[in-house]
Amino acid sequence: MTTLTPDHDTETRHDTGTRHDTGTGTGTASEPAAKSPAAPAKRGAARGQADGMAVAAFVLGLVGTLVANVVLGPCALVLGALALARNTTRRFRAVLGMVLGAVDLIILATLATADGTLSWTIGG
Repeated sequence: MTTLTPDHDTETRHDTGTRHDTGTGTGTASEPAAKSPAAPAKRGAARGQADGMAVAAFVLGLVGTLVANVVLGPCALVLGALALARNTTRRFRAVLGMVLGAVDLIILATLATADGTLSWTIGG
């Protein structure tokens, strides 16, 4: 007798010694129940990736205001937009990353028109 306990279920199943081939696509009625916990895990992983993109957009936008705004600004804009498109739970951080990415590009345009360079220094 084999006792299987899915996640928080107390269901007891008995092994009858029969084998089911799950690779052919024809399975038993209990097969969809075995696959159902995987579906929320995939959604959770996608949500985690979107949250990571939101944080990365914020960090890249923040760092881009100080250095390499020509590269980090557009990266922050793209990552923030992707995070919002994937329904992140950190919407404010994704929007803030996009705003900082836009500020990076505004700083770049201002510096390029003011003194013809793509860099800036403090106090000099």
